[in-house]
Amino acid sequence: MSAPARFDRGHTDDLMSFLAASPSPYHAVANTAERLEKAGFRQVAETDAWDGTHGGKYVLRGGAIVAWYVPEGAEAHTPFHIIGAHTDSPSLRVKPRPDSGAHGWRQVAVEIYGGPLLNSWLDRDLGLAGRLTLRDGSSVLVNVDRPLLRVPQLAIHLDRSVGSEGLKLDKQRHLQPVWGLGDQVGDGDLIAFLEQEAGLTAGSVTGWDLMTHPVEPPAYLGRDRELVAGPRMDNLLSVHAAAAALTAVAASGAPLTRIPVLAAFDHEENGSQSDTGADGPLLGSVLERSVLARGGTFEDRARAFAASVCLSSDTGHAVHPNYAERHDPTHHPRVNGGPILKVNVNNRYATDGSGRAVFAAACEKAGVPFQSFVSNNSMPCGTTIGPITAARHGIRTVDIGVAILSMHSVRELCGADDPFLLANALTAFLEG
Repeated sequence: MSAPARFDRGHTDDLMSFLAASPSPYHAVANTAERLEKAGFRQVAETDAWDGTHGGKYVLRGGAIVAWYVPEGAEAHTPFHIIGAHTDSPSLRVKPRPDSGAHGWRQVAVEIYGGPLLNSWLDRDLGLAGRLTLRDGSSVLVNVDRPLLRVPQLAIHLDRSVGSEGLKLDKQRHLQPVWGLGDQVGDGDLIAFLEQEAGLTAGSVTGWDLMTHPVEPPAYLGRDRELVAGPRMDNLLSVHAAAAALTAVAASGAPLTRIPVLAAFDHEENGSQSDTGADGPLLGSVLERSVLARGGTFEDRARAFAASVCLSSDTGHAVHPNYAERHDPTHHPRVNGGPILKVNVNNRYATDGSGRAVFAAACEKAGVPFQSFVSNNSMPCGTTIGPITAARHGIRTVDIGVAILSMHSVRELCGADDPFLLANALTAFLEG
């Protein structure tokens, strides 16, 4: 066993910067691509013919990115070591007709994306970010990262039942944010405002994929600053760790017997069924084209996939001090206790015994402790892209992650050590 990984506060500082700069999946993949470019990776277009040269490459599609590094001497049937993650998070997303309002308030019409903790979005200063599509089909990123919107909660004086019955929110009526005053709500006002923010010509935007985000930056928390509070840890924490691992392996110059891959998908929070989701064709297409570009055949593809492994990295549940009874009594993952191995015998997670051995070996090599997570038998178990990846591609898959609190809140909580420990384990896995 190698020496234990030393905690590096610089990694967590960098994670916090990445979270703050990535308010949408489109920003997350753009920032990931920028990091890959600095490490010598180059973008390849899906519409171009690919070559079999060695080195780092990546494909962008919407809110998804797949990157891989072909070492010198890689054969057509060389297997892949894949880290899977997702770029999307639960949020409030702008509707096709966004301009709304009533009673002297100007509002933005939003739709609920994924399964957010709705109460956590109340009385927050919110910005607006995403992708604007222009008449020529090109797209531009926009990020209004300042207090622009707010979902105001009803005062307790006007709803005395909150104290006795708890808060009850109607998703249609109670989650529409305000962003100004005025009796006349003009159709097109929000998009016109965003065109100005992005420096675009008026009327040039014909499509948009926009979402709200909290503008409060990530921060260390606690007496000893051993915790981190911030948005979108589910699952940009894993995207950031995977990108750090991939670039570290590519720069190391160490001999590789596997092709390391990062696959960060969109739409995990609503089922992954899209052209940029894990249940779509993107990963399989990229891996197969990589085999064929190196002169491979269908037989080589089958050999490569059969020997490949994917670590599906997503956040999981740390034991909650106020709700410990909701957890399995013998599995209490703690923050800063190292990454978690997720197990569910009903295949809500893809981990089996052989997969556990793969992850245990990577953690041992990295000197990183790990923990196991299973759900309480009386509670339904969540799921990830792990089972989807295993079923769609026939690739052995292991579900792992980092234990956090406040999952799906507008602001989640993790241990300050765990992101670095995860990145070390992922690096050891990609090294083979």
